[in-house]
Parts: sequence; C-alpha cells; structure tokens
Amino acid sequence: MIALLHAALAAASNSQTKTNPIVTLLPIVLIGVVFYFLLIRPQQRRARSQREMTQSTQVGDEVVTIGGLFGVVREVDDDSVLLEVAPGTELRFLRTAIARKLTADDEVPAEDEAEDEDEDGHEHDEPDDDQEHHYLEPDEKFGKDQGSGDKS
Repeated sequence: MIALLHAALAAASNSQTKTNPIVTLLPIVLIGVVFYFLLIRPQQRRARSQREMTQSTQVGDEVVTIGGLFGVVREVDDDSVLLEVAPGTELRFLRTAIARKLTADDEVPAEDEAEDEDEDGHEHDEPDDDQEHHYLEPDEKFGKDQGSGDKS
C-alpha cells in the first residue's frame, strides 16, 4: 500500500501538470469505503445476530442445526446444548452448531391428505383432481397365478 502511495506521488511530481495527491488517492479511498459498507459491515451484523441468537437459546426452543437436524432444546450448558430429535433420542451439539430457531411463522400447517367432512359430519375420501393415489399390493401384481418366478 505504501509502495503504491510512493508510486502515485512520484508520478504526480514527474508530470508536467501538478495534481493534488488527494485527487490521486481518492479512488482508492472510495473503493475501500464501498467494500466496507457492502461487504464487511453486513457480515459483521450477521455474525453478531447469529452470536446473540445462540446465546439466547433456552430450554424448550425448537431449533435447526447447521446440518439440517430439527430438535427441541432440553438442556443448555456454556458451550453445548442437548437436543431431543425424536422421542427418547437426545443428541449433544455445540451451541455454534445451531443455525436458527424455529418460530410459529416457520412451521408449515399440516394438510388433510384425503379426508373431508360433509355438512352432515360424514367423512369420505376423495382423490385429488390432479393426482390419484393407487396403492398396489405386491401380491396383486406378482401373484402366484401369474408366474412370479416360483419354481414349485
């Protein structure tokens, strides 16, 4: 950086017209300011908010790890958390492995698959208009009477 400054000053002093050295250094300073506001400052904000989020995790919070594992916080230590990922299955992770907390806005409401109720309260199954689900039992397709490869 200093060599660049000396080269700029030497070029300015050797030229016929005298230019202000501040004008010569102004583009470099402007590039540094742009890098600070577009790259460095937003990254510092993200790191600060991630650090605050991991420090504010409490027992009972639903979280997602950086590996994509969903779980509920059951115990919090200084450096680690104990997540319940399934009933009776608990895993210990570093606090820094928590990517985000889940809120009520993040959860997707469960949809009724094929059961609807009439006005009378009767339930009936209707296939979707755009996709019908047909389950075929293995014996229906490859039954004994169709020569499924049995050698008897």
